Amino acid sequence: MNTRILLPVGLAFALLAAPASAACYADYKAKQNDPLRLHYGVIELPDKACGARSDAAGVIERRIASDGWKLLNVMSIFGQDGLAERKESAGKFFLRY
Repeated sequence: MNTRILLPVGLAFALLAAPASAACYADYKAKQNDPLRLHYGVIELPDKACGARSDAAGVIERRIASDGWKLLNVMSIFGQDGLAERKESAGKFFLRY
């Protein structure tokens, strides 16, 4: 009887203690026309967009379009460990969208 109760309780605690999925990010290039402006940015992605650049592109396009930007290229997808090296280059477009 105790085993029947302890097993589900133990599994519940194990699931709660499991780490959350690691965040993923992408760096990208975008442009605006008239006048031509370019920017390099870094953006946090939802888990569903972390698997491929094409998945990330859809998310990025929707977010940056609100300010009139057009996505040119998703350069890479990376984890939190890649943020520091990209922060200075992205400037005001670091985690803006």
